[in-house]
Amino acid sequence: MTAPEAPARPDERLRHRRPRASRPLRSQRAVRALQVLRRMPFTLTFVGAMLAVGVATGTLWRPASEQSWYPQVATGIPSFADGRWWTLLTSPFFVDHPTVLVTLLPLVIGGLGWAEWRFGSLRTLALALAGHIVGVLGAAGILLLVSQTGWHWAVRLTGTLDVGPSCAAFAALVFAIAALPAPWRLRARIAIGLWVGISVLYLGELYDLEHAVAMTAALIASGWLPAFRHRAGRPTQREWRLIALAGLIAIGVIQVLDLIVPFDGPLGRNHPTASLVDVAVDIVVIALIANGIRSGYRVAWIAALGVGAFNLATAVLGFALLPALVDAGAVESPRQVFALLLPPAVLWAALIVLLVVGRGAFRVPLRRSRRALAADPVTRDELVQRLERYGGSTLSWMATWEPNQRIASGAGAVAYQAHAGVAVMLSDPIVPEGEHGAALERFSDAAQQAGLVPCVFSASEASAAARPDGWRSVIVAEDTIVDLPGLAFTGKAWGPVRTAINRAAREEVSFRMVRLADEPWNVLAQVRAISEQWAGDKGLPEMRFTLGTVEEALDPEVYVGLAVDGGGNLHGVTSWLPVYGPAACDGDRAEPRIVGWTLDLMRRRDGGFGPVMEFLIASSALHFSQAGYAFVSLSGAPLVRPDAVDAGPVDQVLARLGALLEPLYGFSSLHRFKQKFNPRSAPLHLLYRDEGDLPRIGIALTRAYLPDASMRDLVASAAGTAKRSGH
Repeated sequence: MTAPEAPARPDERLRHRRPRASRPLRSQRAVRALQVLRRMPFTLTFVGAMLAVGVATGTLWRPASEQSWYPQVATGIPSFADGRWWTLLTSPFFVDHPTVLVTLLPLVIGGLGWAEWRFGSLRTLALALAGHIVGVLGAAGILLLVSQTGWHWAVRLTGTLDVGPSCAAFAALVFAIAALPAPWRLRARIAIGLWVGISVLYLGELYDLEHAVAMTAALIASGWLPAFRHRAGRPTQREWRLIALAGLIAIGVIQVLDLIVPFDGPLGRNHPTASLVDVAVDIVVIALIANGIRSGYRVAWIAALGVGAFNLATAVLGFALLPALVDAGAVESPRQVFALLLPPAVLWAALIVLLVVGRGAFRVPLRRSRRALAADPVTRDELVQRLERYGGSTLSWMATWEPNQRIASGAGAVAYQAHAGVAVMLSDPIVPEGEHGAALERFSDAAQQAGLVPCVFSASEASAAARPDGWRSVIVAEDTIVDLPGLAFTGKAWGPVRTAINRAAREEVSFRMVRLADEPWNVLAQVRAISEQWAGDKGLPEMRFTLGTVEEALDPEVYVGLAVDGGGNLHGVTSWLPVYGPAACDGDRAEPRIVGWTLDLMRRRDGGFGPVMEFLIASSALHFSQAGYAFVSLSGAPLVRPDAVDAGPVDQVLARLGALLEPLYGFSSLHRFKQKFNPRSAPLHLLYRDEGDLPRIGIALTRAYLPDASMRDLVASAAGTAKRSGH
């Protein structure tokens, strides 16, 4: 809801206090940095040893591979043939060229440091040492076997030496990735697989083969060891789309490599001879359909199959004509043509198979108007009937508002809005007790089938506990609840409320609880005038989604509290939404049961009775208490987190969104204002699949709250607010 103007002043005092709070913040960051360093002694010691060796030997500024002692510290088949097995322990502390150190240090610190943070120093030492030994010896064994065939690439590498800790770092990194939650674990493993495949097939140096062996062994071991094993299951629609997108990206990278990078790998030597036009066409097509594949569009799936079939047919034709071209002297090196055609053809064939097998994940229509969730629509009256039967949360009545879309979910229903490619469910699903988890699963599946990102905003603890496996939860607001049985404004804590009630009596301001739709036209005109004056001062349209307007207050099911003086002048207005509990059973009949009321609209007249909001809320609470209801909810200020909850990266993203709207709507001021009524708090959650969805969810929430506001409106209003406040 919208904040009353009077409580906004504390925000001004807070703005002037912020600079003084910066020092403790910097000191906290320094303490956290030291804590991180203390948890990585092995990583820091190893990096320090590498740098010390580089300084002592001079390899920080000149290549180690050019030094006479290089064969004494480097691994490779020549070293092992001469009995220099100690090189397994010396090689990790050297790099063959100073420029390699620039790219290697982030890998070492990231791979070893992350693993040490997760598993401890001794386990990380064991993983790194095992990864280094397996990578080096495994590559040497493969080369010894393959070189017997006379393969040029393998024969060349049998005489090559190598140094560096990259195998150890990659192995540790793979095990750290195995500890990630889904779907980040799959994404990271796909990235590693692409890296291994491209580097080995195209670059094909000794260290590329060593990396491939070390990472493949680490992937197998991390999937085999019980501590890292995860329950296998059928890939989800999202995973099919993600794997197909990764395949497209890999093909695009290979096309570019063919065009600009000379290489001498397992497939032969290549000097860039690919046609710029052919590569450009493929890259443009891949760029055009990549986002469609990620979103599961049917047209992108068809286009990918068509492009894949064309490239595969081209490769087959090239292989068929190769002998004739060689006989005619049109091709200098058949091996070069082979290297140019085979890898893309294999990848396109694999991608076609994947697209066909996972075709069920690519059924999203291109036209936005046809991207509705695959569920039976529910009318407003049907949703109200289900709400009366099964009950809901303190925000569930908002599901009856427009422009929410309402769909069936089993015997119940859910309400959502679609913005920026995100389906945002509002509050809890309206379902029988114990079916929240199934309803959330159905909503998630339907959203993904429609190419939308699913999330739930302002979910209660019950829904947060029942969220689908792998989903995340973060508190985005506090629902402030005042229990009504025995309510009495006595004691020091209720002083401001008693003061407002007593002052209203002295100034002859009275309270009325009404149905606004039944009031005479002059009362409704005053309500509209007060609301329009408030919205005009903001310079933006009234917020929506979980914040109602006068139109929602006109609902016959909604109560409205009015503060009126002796002359009939309206000083303030509040609206109250019904909160239904599960219906009471009376034989075969189920009687709807309202258990409480939720505060929505808050408006006061400019220049009118000062503490009108305190007076209206207190008087409304007394009215509902005397009527026998259990509680009133003062609702949650959007995007205001509890101070007691530790702020993580997700909270910081949402806090920035709240800070953008704070100067315009005063959410924090509203939250502090509600504390005058000594409420108890119930957390409200944002439920989402993973952190990769958050940027789009942030945009969607902004559009849901401000559907008619442009970015220009936001910037202009924020600038105007800053100007008025002197900043």
